[in-house]
Amino acid sequence: MELREAPLSFASRKRSRPKVVLLYVLLNVAALLFARQVFAGQVTLQTFVRPTPTPTRAPQSWVAEARAHFAAGNLEAAAEAYRAALAIRPQDGLLWAELARTLVYSSALMTNDAERHARLQEAVAAADKAVEHAPDAATAHAVRAFALDWLALNPLVPPDQQDALLAQAENEAAVALRLDPNNALTLAFYAEILLDQQNIVQAYETARQAVERGPDLMDTHRVYALVLESNGRYASAIEEYLEAIRRAPNLTFLYLRVGFNYRFLASKAQGKAARDQYYALALEYFDKAASINQRLGIADPVPYIAISKTYVQQGQFYAAARNAEKALWLDPTDPATYAQLAVIYVKSRNYEGSLPAFQCAVKGCGPEVSGEILREIATKFGLDEDAVQGVTVEPLPLTNITVAYYYLQYASVLAALDVCDQALPLLDQVESAFGSDPAVRGIIAENRNICRILQATPTPVRTPTPVPTYAPQGRGPGP
Repeated sequence: MELREAPLSFASRKRSRPKVVLLYVLLNVAALLFARQVFAGQVTLQTFVRPTPTPTRAPQSWVAEARAHFAAGNLEAAAEAYRAALAIRPQDGLLWAELARTLVYSSALMTNDAERHARLQEAVAAADKAVEHAPDAATAHAVRAFALDWLALNPLVPPDQQDALLAQAENEAAVALRLDPNNALTLAFYAEILLDQQNIVQAYETARQAVERGPDLMDTHRVYALVLESNGRYASAIEEYLEAIRRAPNLTFLYLRVGFNYRFLASKAQGKAARDQYYALALEYFDKAASINQRLGIADPVPYIAISKTYVQQGQFYAAARNAEKALWLDPTDPATYAQLAVIYVKSRNYEGSLPAFQCAVKGCGPEVSGEILREIATKFGLDEDAVQGVTVEPLPLTNITVAYYYLQYASVLAALDVCDQALPLLDQVESAFGSDPAVRGIIAENRNICRILQATPTPVRTPTPVPTYAPQGRGPGP
């Protein structure tokens, strides 16, 4: 076979491609720049795997955190977590309902009517959102009824508005019951509304049904306890509050209610042994509330105020003052605490010492006056008094009979110390607001008479006119 060479062939020359060459050049330049940054330490592996600066949490994660905070008793943190969840899921009606319920309960831990009023208004607004986004959910309507009911009882709400709010609450509860007649939460909140409308018999029956339908709910036992308490069945009320505590062991307002009931039993006890035992139990539960707050890092003055008032009832004014001062240290802006501390000073016959505290409570005060009070407290507790900064304290508005008695006590001290030019205007203010009350009229008349006598013939310091202790209404910390 003859081998033949393959014929030679010459391919035609390719034409130049300047765009491709330019691309290669640019890539090479970029590679060189990147290499320089790597060697200079300006670029690392973490540059490409670093997480985003604000990671997005799932709303259910916030909800779980909120419920955990609620169970732990930190209602402020629970509310914040619910708000974070709602920022992601703003149309979740049942989530709005959970926030509203938390806000209502958190109002029970506040020390004055103004703070409670603002918090309850926020709760109603959240409940409105719940009903808007979940109109067919019985729980949403039940929680709105709950929020309206507590707002109605706040002393800053005028009487005509109270009736309107209670009527709205009842209508909302009726809607919830139509949607789900067996809803235990609805039955509990409806019973509370009936109680506030003075429908005692129906409130009792409805509260009992709520406990039967929802024996594992804190709310049902709390409301049943409240109904029993309102009927004078204090021992039974304590048992129901303890049942509520077993289901929610870190909610301090439940411990406070147990303490208030024990303290009331002490005030009615016939024998000294029983009275001392009840007072000891009251102090025990108030102390438990304070311990829970301390564990959670919550600066809540309410348990110390309750402890202080208990010692006042026992006539132990030194211990009462120490706890009131502790409460004031935790919240130096609260005028109600200044008023309570001033009353304790009066009861211990420290009349002149009560005046700065009364001034902050009734007239308001600046950093000079409040700072001096706080420095004295710092000295007593062994704290650094030089580091104390005074605060501005707004006066208590004369909007309810509790505050009226603070005004009267202040006026009584001023009259006894012959400072009638300051006492008489206070008496005029109280008479203008609450002059129809017979007890108020009597105190005003007695102090005016003292001022007339002193102005005619100056005499030594007199004992101030006794002013009765008044138990505030509403769902606040209690008497």
